[in-house]
Amino acid sequence: MAKYSKIQLQVLSLYREFLQVSEGRPGLKEFVRSEFKKNAMIPRTDSLHIEAIYRRGQRQLELLKKKEVNSIGMLTQAVKTVTSLAKIETGSVFSRIFSMFPDGIQMAFAYGSGVFQQQGQDMSKNMLDLILVVDDPILWHKKNLNQNRKHYSIVKYFGPRNISTLQNSCGGIYFNTLIPFEERLIKYGVISTNRLVVDLLDWDALYVSGRLHKPVQLIIDPTSQELMKAMAINLQNALHASLLMLPELFTEEQLFLKITSLSYNGDFRMTIGEDKNKIQNIVTPNIERFRHLYEHFLESEEHVFWNKSKGILEQYPNHVAQFHHLNLLPKEVLKNLVKLKYHYLTNIPDTEEVIRLLAHDSHCKEFVERSIANIVYRTSMTQTLKTAFTAGLAKSVRYSWAKFKKMMKSTRKGTEKIN
Repeated sequence: MAKYSKIQLQVLSLYREFLQVSEGRPGLKEFVRSEFKKNAMIPRTDSLHIEAIYRRGQRQLELLKKKEVNSIGMLTQAVKTVTSLAKIETGSVFSRIFSMFPDGIQMAFAYGSGVFQQQGQDMSKNMLDLILVVDDPILWHKKNLNQNRKHYSIVKYFGPRNISTLQNSCGGIYFNTLIPFEERLIKYGVISTNRLVVDLLDWDALYVSGRLHKPVQLIIDPTSQELMKAMAINLQNALHASLLMLPELFTEEQLFLKITSLSYNGDFRMTIGEDKNKIQNIVTPNIERFRHLYEHFLESEEHVFWNKSKGILEQYPNHVAQFHHLNLLPKEVLKNLVKLKYHYLTNIPDTEEVIRLLAHDSHCKEFVERSIANIVYRTSMTQTLKTAFTAGLAKSVRYSWAKFKKMMKSTRKGTEKIN
């Protein structure tokens, strides 16, 4: 009789549970079998990857067990609810912008102060920030070079294949910035569908996934089930990470400030080139949008009590709750936690044992904060260097100067309030 390892037995048990909840749900059983068959190709020695996929499967199973989920297409109900709120009337500006892009865009969204009101900002004067998700980056850049060659810096001479290679490095996204459009400026980033799914699930860059922790305005709805499912898990990731860093009693605003800060803490640009009140400015005018974004997950989170009428949340930060949240963190965060806690040891415990020990550690919060900040720092450094190349020197200086002026304006306002 074959002897199975602990993780193999856990995966088999998970597979049986998936098949059980698939009964009577159209298309779900076939999807489950194909997913497990695909992941069966992962080498048994890659234990961290297997454990990450196992934990991801646990989260998906939790979603499926909810009464309102009756088919694979409804796995992303939380995301669809969220985006329907963010998807306000756009007028004709977005339709005109997207008419100049080639086809092949799987999903597109707008974000930032040019779309949602932020404190102290005039939306009409701010640049429109867009993310375009495409299945085939090489083909898309080839078409876009034919239609919008002026959008690119000197890299246009390297051709679509090399642009796509550059895109896949350092965060997986390529930006064209400071593009004049009518009376405004636009900036758009291009990322592949596969690369975005990885970032949403694992936080290996926490770049586009970090933007999707906050309300966005969908311009083109995603059609990929895998992408929509990853978007839902990304929101769960943000909630679990934030709860580990919050006290026993906190307000909705404190929760949303913490979630928003995840992709900014560790970013060196927050020290020298960003508005000091950026996080507060994002959250305060958009509390209702954040509430709608996370209410599905807060209502189903057993370790949190949410008093909606008062906007107060209460949790019990004992080792059981901490283990629960730690166990559901993304792969890259867990990898960093192992390094931070056991970097001086040669015989490092497996990930599950590390999680168990951290759950009892009084410094768990600090370890999680540093683990996430390390990801953000690495990505912000490499993305800044990459942008200097992809945008060109003149645009990079212009863009950085605009950021610096915004930071100084915020600093002056803060000083005036104190005085």
